[in-house]
Amino acid sequence: LSIISLATALSCSAFAADDMNSLKAELEQLKSQVAELKKNQEASDVASLAKQMQELKTRTGGDNLKWDVDYRVSYDMVDYKMADGTQTGNGVLSNRLWLGMKAAPRKDFSFIGQLAYNKAYGANANNESPSATSPNASFDWVANENLGDNTVKVKTLYGIYFGNFGDVDYTASIGRRASTNGTLANLRSDDAEASPNGHMINVEFDGASFNFNLDKVTGVPGMAFKLCMGRGLTNAVPRFTMTNNGVMAQADYTRDSSKDESIDMFGFIYTPYDNGQYRVTTQAFKAWNLIGYGMGNIVDGYVAMAGSVANAGMAMQNPANVADLMSNVAGFKNTGDFYGATISFIATGIGNGISNFLDNTTAFASWSMSKTDPRTANNPVSANASMLGLNTGGMLGSDKAQTGTSWWLGVQMPAVFTADGKIGLEYNQGSKWWRSFTYGEDTMVGSKMATRGKAYEAYYTQPLLGKTLTGQLRYTKINYDYTGSNAFFGDEGHPYDIDSVQAQMFGAVKTASNIMGYLRYRY
Repeated sequence: LSIISLATALSCSAFAADDMNSLKAELEQLKSQVAELKKNQEASDVASLAKQMQELKTRTGGDNLKWDVDYRVSYDMVDYKMADGTQTGNGVLSNRLWLGMKAAPRKDFSFIGQLAYNKAYGANANNESPSATSPNASFDWVANENLGDNTVKVKTLYGIYFGNFGDVDYTASIGRRASTNGTLANLRSDDAEASPNGHMINVEFDGASFNFNLDKVTGVPGMAFKLCMGRGLTNAVPRFTMTNNGVMAQADYTRDSSKDESIDMFGFIYTPYDNGQYRVTTQAFKAWNLIGYGMGNIVDGYVAMAGSVANAGMAMQNPANVADLMSNVAGFKNTGDFYGATISFIATGIGNGISNFLDNTTAFASWSMSKTDPRTANNPVSANASMLGLNTGGMLGSDKAQTGTSWWLGVQMPAVFTADGKIGLEYNQGSKWWRSFTYGEDTMVGSKMATRGKAYEAYYTQPLLGKTLTGQLRYTKINYDYTGSNAFFGDEGHPYDIDSVQAQMFGAVKTASNIMGYLRYRY
């Protein structure tokens, strides 16, 4: 019995041990499964939470405008020496405010805009309203670049789409373009670089652009090609246009046959090389139906009033009479078409590790060419004007195609005596027939890029409170060799020698200088 009992007990112990081992194995497996389920659940929860956060971000931020502020208060001392030897100047305080807005509701689409306000201290609408002597005060090309009233205007407003054709990344954009403070011009203005080359184009316009990055398919760093097109003036009858007897003249917004054709522009920006340090960029365009004042008919009328060309010539020696003639200019005329081209070489850092000074120095050289294609039928040559030594007809007072050129050299380097200040030196030189689209140039004495002569500039930009508050001192000096640098494309843009009788007659500026200081807040 004792033997049987012992055998039974041992057998039960063996079965119990086997069961315990099995239970342990099952428990470990169950723990592993629970841990795996918990891990998956946590991942699911994290994914769900991330999705909810993205949806919340889209609802509260991505689909809303994000604003930024750029406020500048400046003081400008302007000084002019006229061709007749007289001198004049002024000191001007002004406020400028840019309100930027951005939104990115999708990864492949963004909206960008900017509102602008630019006003002299104490000025009002009457100071800048168009008048007989200043008919271009509110001209759209300069609406946000020249001092105006309290009105906030649209400076830029466009949408941009990001896509690709295989290895070619591209962007497509349409709206009011970011076309001031472009390549090179942004350095002196301490701004982000906009699209066009500032040597030739620095105006606001409405249009479209299509940029194609070619570096992946060509293997050339930074190679890109950009098509640009725009409209600078639209031929359309305004709403409720009446004739003198109160009858509707033409149907609203139809083509106005009595006015000039629409001004259009088409061109491209081609970057053959850009490795981040050294860059070559080119630009070329054609613009149709450029406008300017045709003074031939006014001179003819002046000769008729004076009784003879000789009498008119004597009368026009009086500046008051010339002012009267200019005040009776009968509006713009379609003077012809226009071509422009630019090539620029830019080094953002000189050499490689030679010194911190050279690593943080930017240098550039730029060459530009302009060519007119006059339409003399719309702006005929005046025989009376020719007898008085005045050039009229076609474009820039010439019935022949004229070519002009311009050089622009510059360097921006560390200030050395401060940690993050910058000093810039620039030089411009334009030929007799040089002509640019730079009405929006941020210099109160006029566009230095448009100079038919020589321009010198030095500036010092210093961050005061990081990037939030900055200051700048700038000096610009322009010596004109010819008149008409800042004029439109008509007869008033003719390049008379700055020491000529005509230059004195029309009150031309011989030299101009601008000392500027500003404080600028950006957030």
